[in-house]
Amino acid sequence: MRQRFIFIFITCICLSPVPSWAESFRALVSGTVDLSSSNAEGSTINIGSNGSVLVTLGKDTRFLRGIELELTAPQGWLAYRGSLAMLVYADLDHQPSRGINDLEGRRVIFDPLPNKVKTVYQIPIRTPHGMRTSPYAVVLPSTVLPSSFPILFRLMAIVKGLSEEVENMVFTLTAKPIFTDEGAVKISYRYPQQLRGRQFTVLIDDVVLENPSEEQLIKEGEHHLVVLSEDYRNESRRFMVERAKTTDLVIELQDPTPLIIFESPGNTRIFLNNTPVPRDSGPIPVEPGTHEARFQIGDYILTKIINVQRGKTYKVAMSVGIDIDEND
Repeated sequence: MRQRFIFIFITCICLSPVPSWAESFRALVSGTVDLSSSNAEGSTINIGSNGSVLVTLGKDTRFLRGIELELTAPQGWLAYRGSLAMLVYADLDHQPSRGINDLEGRRVIFDPLPNKVKTVYQIPIRTPHGMRTSPYAVVLPSTVLPSSFPILFRLMAIVKGLSEEVENMVFTLTAKPIFTDEGAVKISYRYPQQLRGRQFTVLIDDVVLENPSEEQLIKEGEHHLVVLSEDYRNESRRFMVERAKTTDLVIELQDPTPLIIFESPGNTRIFLNNTPVPRDSGPIPVEPGTHEARFQIGDYILTKIINVQRGKTYKVAMSVGIDIDEND
């Protein structure tokens, strides 16, 4: 009956606001798990009934909205409900080493372990985070910002006279990152030497980028990029962004001068605005406006008017073929 009273009292404390001040405590640290965007599977470590685990974050937390702590108990635990609790501390006064440590930290949560073999806790590390408690996982009510890491996950007895079986139990803690639905795109630009430094505007999904040279965080999936400029050719392309990954795009900014490319049989003479075009001339830059192309093979002459617009390339091709129609 005494044990039942203690359990109910602690549950009431758990539902009350957690004090924001630091408290001193002694912890037996079993080891450290390091979480980062590059370690999606997380890490697993064994922990005793009076043990603790230090959880650290990598420097890049852009793609993280929280961390998940999955505690797996041995089967024998089910007979001892109410004898252990889990605690999480943030803002530690120093980073502990493996073994016994005297620490100060801010208690984030105190929760008696439920009568389950597997319990999942999720800790938000950004706001808003969009995480909700479900039958699968319990979301801690407090957000622990990356600046408050590392944090300490701790198991502690909440009844006197633990049995030897509980004292010798080994739990398994698996920690892994919880990602947002975002990735990043990093755009680099290459310029024509004679047009370096000219102005241009970049849009992603019709939204203008304030600083197109900075890395952009955007939702995972397909996106549409457009480059608009008076000094370069307009560009349009689609690209994919994966969750928690950075996509590198290289944009070749091109001279907007219109180009005309000619193709014809080898014995054809070509004229552009009455000026002969050498066979090996390649693309010919022209001014926007109306131009006349003329092909001549012997006495046969074919003329074509081309309405040229800025920033476009035109292929003007002459082909010679034989058509045969068969009628009954």
